[in-house]
Amino acid sequence: MAEQEPTPEQLEALAAANEEPDNPLNYKPPAAKSLQEIQELDQDDESLRKYKETLLGNVSCVADPTAPNVQVIGMTLKCETAPHPLVLDLTGDLTKFKKSPFVLKEGVEYRIQINFKVNKDIVSGMKYTQQSFRGGIKVEKSDYMVGSYGPRPSEEYTYVTPMEDAPKGMIARGTYTIKSKFTDDDKHDHLSWEWCIAIKKDWTE
Repeated sequence: MAEQEPTPEQLEALAAANEEPDNPLNYKPPAAKSLQEIQELDQDDESLRKYKETLLGNVSCVADPTAPNVQVIGMTLKCETAPHPLVLDLTGDLTKFKKSPFVLKEGVEYRIQINFKVNKDIVSGMKYTQQSFRGGIKVEKSDYMVGSYGPRPSEEYTYVTPMEDAPKGMIARGTYTIKSKFTDDDKHDHLSWEWCIAIKKDWTE
């Protein structure tokens, strides 16, 4: 028997249950400084100099001068019980993800992993934001502080969100459109993409 679609009232109740404040991170960005300014600061402080070397790494190694400062490479839904990896390659055509939803078993625990590169300058206060919609109604919004990173063009960084639980129950089952965005303190939109999750009773349903 086909499952009945939830009413707008039920979706709004689900959204209210998942609602978070607009600024849950309570984060104030520092004043922007160029890479050269940071390198020249406190050169007589040995401990600070070593810390900056750790953060900046080999800043002279830039693979491609035409590449953007931040490149978001891929996203993975990490779930121990999934029958196969749930991976999005974010370097190609982003429109195809809305046509092929990930199947996620209701109630399972999962994390989201983002892989990215920083090519040229330090980027501060990076944040991953996602909003979930069902039937055109926003049912959830989540903000994750990713942090500040120095240039490391030859190697990817990885950020993993805290553990979350997939929605569960007959009303929660269905397809959700998720709008994701990767930004920083300066409000640069490094990448925005949309993808879909189909919450089902079982992986193979």
